[in-house]
Amino acid sequence: MKPLQIDVVSDVVCPWCYVGMRRMNQALDLYRQKHPDEPEAEIRWHPFQLNPDLNPEGMARADYVKQKFGDRSGDVYARVKAVGLSVGIDFNFDGIARQPNTLIPHALIGVAEPGAEQNRLVQALFEAYFIQNLDLTRAESLAQVARQAGIDEARITEALSDRGLHAQVAQADGQARAMGVTGVPFFIFNGEFAISGAHEPENLLQAMEQACEEAE
Repeated sequence: MKPLQIDVVSDVVCPWCYVGMRRMNQALDLYRQKHPDEPEAEIRWHPFQLNPDLNPEGMARADYVKQKFGDRSGDVYARVKAVGLSVGIDFNFDGIARQPNTLIPHALIGVAEPGAEQNRLVQALFEAYFIQNLDLTRAESLAQVARQAGIDEARITEALSDRGLHAQVAQADGQARAMGVTGVPFFIFNGEFAISGAHEPENLLQAMEQACEEAE
C-alpha cells in the first residue's frame, strides 16, 4: 500500500501558509482516523517566494506593508489574525521589523530530510518569523532556528553559503510559477490532484481521499 504523497508549495513569510500547515495537519488527523491501517503520509515542502525580487537584506516591514496594502493593512491583518487564533496561532504582526527575502530560508528547508525533519523546520521558521519576530535576513537567526529543528552544522553552512543551492531554489520557484502556481499555500496530492489555498481541514481531507481513489 503506497502512502499518500503531499507536496506543499509555500513561503515561510506567508501567514496563510502557516494556517494552511495547521489545517493540513488537522486534515491528516482526520485521515488517520478514517484510514487507520494506511501508512503515514509523506510530505515534501517546495519553495515559492512571495517577493523574489526583494533585496537579500530585505526591507523595513512597515514600508513593505504600506506598499503592499496601503490603508487596508489593518483590516487585512485583523482577518488573518482572527483565522490564526482559530487554529492556535497567535500572530504577532506588529512585532515584525523586517520583511526578508526568503531564498536562504528555502535553501535550509531544501537541505532538511523530507518528512518529520522538514516539517519541524518549516514549523520552526513560521514560529520564528510570525511569533518570535526573528530577523530572517540574519544568518545567525536562521542558523539558530535550523539547529533547534535538528539540522546539523554542515547542512546549515551549505544552505547559508552554497550559491549553487540558492540557484536551485530560484529555479524551483520558477518551475512552480511555470506550472501555474500563483498563490500559496498550494497542495498537490499524489502528484496529480492539486488544491490552492488554506482550505478547511474537511476540504483538504476530501482532496486527499479523492487523490487516493484516483490512484487506485
